Parts: sequence; C-alpha cells; structure tokens
Amino acid sequence: DQQYVVQNGEIVIVDEFTGRMMVGRRWSEGLHQAVEAKEGVQIQAENQTYASITFQNYFRMYGKLAGMTGTADTEAYEFQEIYRLETVVIPTHRPMIRIDSQDKVYRTLNEKYTAIIDDIKDCVERGQPVLVGTTSIENSELLAGLLKREGLPHQVLNAKQHAREAEIIAQAGSPQVITIATNMAGRGTDIVLGGNVEKQVQFVEAEPDIADAAKAPRIDKLRNEWQSLHDQVVGAGGLKIIGSERHESRRIDNQLRGRSGRQGDPGASRFYLSMEDSLLRIFAGDKMKAIMDRLKLPEGEAIEAGMVTRSIESAQRKVEARNFDIRKQLLEYDDVANDQRREIYRLRNDILETDNTGEMVTNLRTGYFTDMFRAHVPAESVEEQWDIGGLEAALANDWQLHVPLKGALEANDALTDEDLLAKVLKAADESYEAKVAIVGRDSFSGFERSIMLQSLDQAWREHLTALDALRQGIHLRGYAQKQPKQEYKREAFELFGSLLDRVRADVVRVLMNVRIQTQEEIQQAEQLIEAESERRVEQARAQHSEFGLGVSDEPVAVEAMTLPDSEEGTARPAVQQVRRLGEKIGRNDPCPCGSGKKYKLCHGKL
Repeated sequence: DQQYVVQNGEIVIVDEFTGRMMVGRRWSEGLHQAVEAKEGVQIQAENQTYASITFQNYFRMYGKLAGMTGTADTEAYEFQEIYRLETVVIPTHRPMIRIDSQDKVYRTLNEKYTAIIDDIKDCVERGQPVLVGTTSIENSELLAGLLKREGLPHQVLNAKQHAREAEIIAQAGSPQVITIATNMAGRGTDIVLGGNVEKQVQFVEAEPDIADAAKAPRIDKLRNEWQSLHDQVVGAGGLKIIGSERHESRRIDNQLRGRSGRQGDPGASRFYLSMEDSLLRIFAGDKMKAIMDRLKLPEGEAIEAGMVTRSIESAQRKVEARNFDIRKQLLEYDDVANDQRREIYRLRNDILETDNTGEMVTNLRTGYFTDMFRAHVPAESVEEQWDIGGLEAALANDWQLHVPLKGALEANDALTDEDLLAKVLKAADESYEAKVAIVGRDSFSGFERSIMLQSLDQAWREHLTALDALRQGIHLRGYAQKQPKQEYKREAFELFGSLLDRVRADVVRVLMNVRIQTQEEIQQAEQLIEAESERRVEQARAQHSEFGLGVSDEPVAVEAMTLPDSEEGTARPAVQQVRRLGEKIGRNDPCPCGSGKKYKLCHGKL
C-alpha cells in the first residue's frame, strides 16, 4: 500500500508522485517476481524490454517545447539545464488570499495524528470542508481508521478507489465534507466550494433509476441550493488543506496547497510533521532533535516557527538536488544509447520502406563473405599465408558452396586474392539467385524483409539487456582510476558493432541456408519427421522398463543381447536394442523442414 497494491491477484505499481496505479508496468531484474512471491500471488514471467527511452530524450524529439504549470518555478534550474527552457512566472488572475500557516512539528507520529484529528474536528464544527493529503495509500487508510474511530464521516481517495474519483472530487468542496487523498487529488483537480453542481447534474442525468420526469425538478433544486452552500463554505474560511507529511519534492506540496484558494477564493493550509517522518529522520533529524531537547517541550506540544519550516524546505532542496543529479546522470548514459537508437530505427525504417530488399541483402551478403574470405586470406599477404583448404571446407560445410579455389590457383598462378574473392562472391550470388528464381523476386522479397526485421529486433532487445547490465556495474571502473562514463561509451560502441555484425550474420545464414521446397518435398519431409518422432518414442519405451517391451506394432529393428548371469546365479532378462531404420539426422544438420535452421533448434529441439 505504498509502492504497490494487490488487485485481482496481481501486483500493480503505484506512482509515488501521482498516486495513481500504473497498470501493465512491471519492475525488472526479478524484483516484481520477488514481490509476487511475498504477496502469495501467481508469479509471472519476466518482461523483456523491446524499446526504451528517457523522458528527456523523448521530449527533445519535438521541434518546439513549451508548457504551463503552477509549480514550475521550483524546477526552473532543471528546465534550463536539460531543455534550455526559460521559466516565466505569470501573476495570478485574482489576488491569492489563501492563508498558508507555518508547519507544526511534533515529537512522535501519535502526537501528530492526534493534532490532525483535532484540527479536522474544529473544521467540521465550523462547516468548513477539509482535504487531507497523504504520501501513501497506507497512510491514507491509517487516517481513515482514526476518523472512523472518532465517528467522523469521510471519503478516501487513493489508487484503490480511482473508479469513484470524479464523484468524490465533486463533493469535496461541500460543507463539513472530509476527504482523505493521496497525490491523486493534489494534481489538476478543481474542487469547487459548495460542491461541483455541474458534476452532480451529470450524475443525476446518468442515473437510470430516476424517471425522466423527476430529473428536471431535482436538477433545478441542486442549482438553487448550490449558491447558499457556496456562501456557507466561503463564510467558514474556504477549503482547508491539511498535509500529513512533507513530500520529498516541494513541487508536490505546492500542488496540494494549490487545491485551495483558487480564483480568489478564501482557503487555508497547514502541514503537520513529526520527528519520525522519513524526510525529517534522514535529512533534518539531528538539528530538529537538538531544538526539541533544548526547548524541553511537553508531550503534545508542537514547534511552530519560520526557522523550522525553512529547515524542512532546505532538506527538501537536498533531496531535489540529489534526484536531479540522478536524472542528469541517467540522461548522460542514455545519450549514448540514444545515438544507437536513432541508427537502429533508421535501419528499420529503411527495411520497411524500401522497394528493393534484394539490394540490401546483396550488400549484407557481400560484406559477410568478404569478411569470411579475409579471415582465411588476409589482405596484403603472400600466398604462403593463405588458408585455401580451410576456406573451401568452411564454404562447403556451412554454406553448401563448392568453389574449387585450390584447383583454380594450380591452373593459373597469376590469380590474386581479389580474383579468388570475386569467385567466392559469384558462387554465393548464383546460389542465392537460384533460390529466388524458384519462387520469384516479388514473393521472396517479403520473406527477406521479414527475416531482416526479425533479426534486427531480436538483436536490439538483447543489446538493450546488455546495456542495462553494463550500466549497473560500470561505476566499479572508478576503482581502477578510469572514468566510468568514458568506459561506458567505449564498451557500448563495441557492443553496437557486434550487434550489427550479428544481425548481418543471422540474415545471411538464414537466407543462404533456406531451402525452397515443392509440395511433394514438404510431404516427404513431414513423413521423415514423423518417422523420427516414432523412433524416439520406441527408443524411450525400450530404455524404460516400466513401459514394457514390444508394446508397439510399428516395425523397428531389434537385436537381442545375451547378458551373463547375476551374482546370485539367477538368469537376467535379455535387453533388446533398438536400431534406426532411416538415415540419422545430425543435431547440427539443416532441419528437413526447410526452415534453414539447425535440426537441434527446430524440429529436433528437446
């Protein structure tokens, strides 16, 4: 009930700034699965990142940037530093008459909550509506329990009640109404003093149980009553904002205060804090405790002074500066990935938009076989350094290309390495074009595009995972007197180079090894696969005695083997050995189905 909620047997993350549920979002690196195990719900598989981008780089993609918000002033430095945007403060349309009281700081949480309940009681007696802001769902439900114990009717608005949000907000400005809310009600909600009559009219019009004839008088009554309710709330001092805790960000606190005193309406706000609050405990604890001890305050007495409020705001500024440094550092690392991201998506768009995939495949194939050739025949080397036999074997075994390079050299001593490379590329081109000719260029073009996209997407997903792992441990390079950011840039560049090489190799391997089959060949391959499956079943039956022997009627070759007697002198039963009738398919051989994959990765996958 702080960082997440359990809903419908699932863990749903709650945004700490907005207080809203982020459906479909999951933590990574096994954290979400650990929380699912802790809460006893079904553990789901780890998500794989398909694409990622920081908000900063996403917004930078726009040609022009501008925005309007009531709380931008505290973040002006970050707007200037990250987006090069100047922040301009515009005066309010009407004078702001809300009374923002000094914070009250108590020694313990119990003292703080007691003071909050007393303040709420005072407001209700005077007919003043109250909005109580909390930082988590847990705290909102704790306060709701305290109010229930005191017999004070109230409404709770948090991520669990988001379906009733509009209804709760519509009534939040009515006299004596108490609303407890997380940050959901602290952002962009307009609480009308006296209640939002237009929303109430919409609810009446949408109510199916009320007859159409009875709706009009009820709507007229609501409109007539609203003015008197509005005047009553204004006379009581407007909407009272009570903050049960300071948020890490001053902007969130300002948003909560901004629910009151809108458009020149009266209002009031006050924050109640305790020395046990996380913000004070971590950032302002020692100084505040010293003040408490020096003053020797009795239980239930609060500190209320401008110095205390300034000390708390100073602690908030420390947290904001730390969070800004984290965001800035994340952006510097993401800038590296951003350049790679642009290149990948440019390649992807080229593949999708091109009318001639054959030219792209030819470039990939030429590059791959050139590198393969140079691995056996280095550039600017003498003939004695050439591994022609190894090159011929690699071409024949891996690519089914039989190029007599050694014979050509023996027949013509004047051949250069460039001539041999031309022969290899010509053989690869002819083998490939023969496959394309069977089905036609138009039909094969779609297959080429599909393979290139599939290989690129798979490699990019793996690359994102590798970059995440690299970023998590790169700070350790500092112990070796190396600059972590420079090391990250260098290694990320090397990873990206290997990504492009891997994509090229995968595309060329699949397209060169794919077998174009007729319908008759496909049927024969299916029969062969079926026979291999039956053979595996028979072999399993022969190896496991509990299945018995000879239970199948399928024809298999069986050879009886005589075993010596056991030590006790009793005869041991003979073991029957099953022999293969068809030709064996090796695990690394191309699969008979014609997919171009190895048998162990296709129909022979265990």
